[in-house]
Amino acid sequence: MFVFADRPSIADQFIAELRDVTIQKDPMRFRRNLERLGELMAYEISKSMSFQMVQVKTPLGVAPTPLIKNPPVLATILRASLPFHQGFLNYFDRAENAFIGAYRGYQSVSEEFEVAMDYISSPDLSGKTVILMDPMLATGRSLEKVYHALLRFGTPARTHIAAVLASPEGIRYVQEKMPQCHLWLGAVDERLDAHYYIVPGLGDAGDLAFGEKI
Repeated sequence: MFVFADRPSIADQFIAELRDVTIQKDPMRFRRNLERLGELMAYEISKSMSFQMVQVKTPLGVAPTPLIKNPPVLATILRASLPFHQGFLNYFDRAENAFIGAYRGYQSVSEEFEVAMDYISSPDLSGKTVILMDPMLATGRSLEKVYHALLRFGTPARTHIAAVLASPEGIRYVQEKMPQCHLWLGAVDERLDAHYYIVPGLGDAGDLAFGEKI
């Protein structure tokens, strides 16, 4: 498991701005910070990928250069992940893409929520590297449901899960239910509250990025 917050870096500034209630009033800034973190995480994940040496011809000679052997598939849970996804796509610019509509299917606090999923679009995933992303890893149930839904498109060789913030409960759930997946996180927060939101967290990432839904 990789966590940006384990070692101070510029990522901490972007995470701090995502959390800050004053800066959150600027949706464009919020989206850009999600995008920046996607770029940084793409860079870190790239270090774990397979490379091949390529002879690059320059005006003055030839430069042996290691290049990524096969681009990943970027799988995004709509809608909050869209800016995060764009950050990954800025770096993995030859990646294929998958999109999944998954959300909490109830509004009552008195019972546990169900994960509803009504849209999925994906290329063939057989033998490929998949990066499954969602800014908030809260309970982990959405990620589990989405991961198993994606398997109908083929079994990946490797799956990375990327999130900006995670709860300890969500991390444990993912590690138990999907031990084959590698976790890449911005920061690990204290806990989940009674509504299954991450504390201290940052609020509803989708609403902050794109406006409140009804």
